[in-house]
Amino acid sequence: MLAPMAELSHRPLRELIEGFGGCDEYFTEMISAGALIGGGPFEPFYTDGGPCPDKLVYQLVGADPGHLAAAAALLGDCKGIDINMGCSAPAITRTGAGVRWMADADRAAALIARVRPAVRRRLSVKLRIGMEDDFDYLVAFCRRLEAEGVDLITLHPRTGREKFKRRARWEYVGALRSVLAIPVAGNGDIAGPEDLARRAAPGCDGAIYDGVMVGRAAVRAPWLFAAAKKTPDTGVIDLEEVALRFLDLLAKYQPPEFHISRARRFFNYYCDNLKWGTHVKNLLNREETLGGIERVLRGYFNETGDRKPKPPPLS
Repeated sequence: MLAPMAELSHRPLRELIEGFGGCDEYFTEMISAGALIGGGPFEPFYTDGGPCPDKLVYQLVGADPGHLAAAAALLGDCKGIDINMGCSAPAITRTGAGVRWMADADRAAALIARVRPAVRRRLSVKLRIGMEDDFDYLVAFCRRLEAEGVDLITLHPRTGREKFKRRARWEYVGALRSVLAIPVAGNGDIAGPEDLARRAAPGCDGAIYDGVMVGRAAVRAPWLFAAAKKTPDTGVIDLEEVALRFLDLLAKYQPPEFHISRARRFFNYYCDNLKWGTHVKNLLNREETLGGIERVLRGYFNETGDRKPKPPPLS
């Protein structure tokens, strides 16, 4: 599954990944429930279900149960609806949304009870271990959600206070799956196709995971899912060709107001493939138009011929 990532999990990235054979499910970047029901001007771009609505999961974020239920009812064809209970960004948590839902199991259960009737498809929740490293609390919390009708839980096994430098505790994913009746997926520290293939294999580390979610690594290498499946038609990856295709997709499917922020976010990871990636990132961050970004990229590839991806980092 492609993880929900702000300014990254949009249609251009999905189109790019799908061009290499795709993944099983695409989660959108988090969609503000309040903005959606308020008819914000950019909401059609957040809710664009292409290219594969049947594989799309809309992720909603918010602190108001009524807003979340109303927003879920508005969303069209999709694989399912996901409630964000894992984002630890201060701008989200200070409103009572994201991982702050995990501070109060009664409040979270009441939310699911409110949203469940509005969701005609799969209802899932993406969360963390909690505000503290307390597995017993995590189990009790998830059992409350399960009892209210959640169909799938995706666990990012870090606490709400931990950043990416702390190892994702995948043993918690398997342990949680062993005590719940519903499927449990895991997310975190997937660095490349070998990691993804290993985690997705039955019985990995003696545990069963019902799904594996990939975030930043799939931005760095949109061909990652195909490589993990050893898809025979993945072909030779040309880094310039992929980069320019992303710019074309960005121009086609995102509004001009989003072009530069989305391009910078994408190339912040994608340029890790390049021998002189840090230098190229600095050059790209000075540009204010997609045309300027394209000129920098073409100039770099013409000068260096650096078109073959580097091996992914070790997890």
